[in-house]
Amino acid sequence: MHSTSAASDTRYHPRVEAGFMVKVLRNDRTLLYRTRDLSMAGVFVEDLRVLPGQLVALVLPLPHDCDVRVEATARRLTDEGVALEFNDLDWDDMFALARFLYPRLP
Repeated sequence: MHSTSAASDTRYHPRVEAGFMVKVLRNDRTLLYRTRDLSMAGVFVEDLRVLPGQLVALVLPLPHDCDVRVEATARRLTDEGVALEFNDLDWDDMFALARFLYPRLP
């Protein structure tokens, strides 16, 4: 279900296709999910079911770089998964995301 909304019209950070696996840490378990897209502000995780407003601990193993460990807030739940917004990225993680995203931007 891809839909256009007012939120997508006011997006500040462009998204790029991701398609790599992300680790979701829940209840002392590590679960793997596939990412659909990624931006400096967040990530869409396929098949993850988290209600809007809930916090999620993530490990994003960026290809050819480092693991970005971040807490994110669920913003939008769809039939395909959930859109997560990153909370308080540190500088090293921001630079790692930028290194991944920049060459993939249109």
